Amino acid sequence: MLELSVIETAFTPWQSLAGGVLIGLASVLLMLSLGRIMGATGILAGVLTPSAHPDKGWRLAILAGMVSGPLALLVLTGAMPAVEVPVSMPMLVLGGFLVGIGVTYGSGCTSGHGVCGMARLSRRSIAATLTFMLTTGLTVYIIRHVLGA
Repeated sequence: MLELSVIETAFTPWQSLAGGVLIGLASVLLMLSLGRIMGATGILAGVLTPSAHPDKGWRLAILAGMVSGPLALLVLTGAMPAVEVPVSMPMLVLGGFLVGIGVTYGSGCTSGHGVCGMARLSRRSIAATLTFMLTTGLTVYIIRHVLGA
């Protein structure tokens, strides 16, 4: 049988608030400065697609910022952020594959739909975000209560 364990998450309201404010601010600044949506998968796809997106400079800058964040924390605090991944590598690969399918069929990810699309009152983004959240809740319920983790 599948062995599962309970994954507990710490309640960090101030860190969560700060992270949300920074994501919102970055999204607004990108929209104001370049008129672009801050959807992480779209930004990454624009870098990886050979000639479809000639505007790779700002995309690379955003991806560099996402990757260099932990390095900035290391410089400021002397420690890298703690990252715990309590699942096996096959589960990570499966999860990544499922997320890839979801963002393809949903025409975007949680950052594009949940942060930017909902702020623009896009019906499609509101429907997508509701679908993300309902699916997440159902998955957690099944894993914790049906499968007994």
